[in-house]
Amino acid sequence: MHCWLAALCLALPLAAAADETVAICYGYGCLLQDDIRYSDVRLGEIRRLLHAAVNAEEERKSLAGVIGQLYAWAGEQSAIKNDRGGNYADDGPGKMDCIDHATSTTRLLKVLAARGDLRWHRVLETDRRHWGFIFATHYSAVIEEIGEGEAERFAVDSWFVDNGQAAVILPLAEWKKGAGPDV
Repeated sequence: MHCWLAALCLALPLAAAADETVAICYGYGCLLQDDIRYSDVRLGEIRRLLHAAVNAEEERKSLAGVIGQLYAWAGEQSAIKNDRGGNYADDGPGKMDCIDHATSTTRLLKVLAARGDLRWHRVLETDRRHWGFIFATHYSAVIEEIGEGEAERFAVDSWFVDNGQAAVILPLAEWKKGAGPDV
């Protein structure tokens, strides 16, 4: 192997190994954002958790906890450590509504996908559901299972839980009908 080619080959894995910065929204409606730095070491922990999954269902189970962990680490660097599930328990700085969560969770999922950590799912744009009242709208991040046949989609909804807890992942069709914890 030529020296220049060997150097290129050695540099490629190093390019993937880097810290990531993600803008996390809060303040309701993504009014405020903080740039959160995730170290390559911490992202390596996440990679190991996700790569232990042997199928899409296991990846979703791991992903729920991973999203919670990423928010917990973001809480070490920002006021979102104060965020509580839903909107009614929020008080003080760092509170997040479903728009904040849907936007931020989608950004986190896109980082994981770009790093090759999601092997069984692809990240879609946020989705929303309406219920009861004209203005009763709720947003969530969405993933789609990669596979043969009709692809199943899932809501990845961190709004339901306190900062640092596992996100709720539900089939999108159920979520659109109002499924999820009462908060």
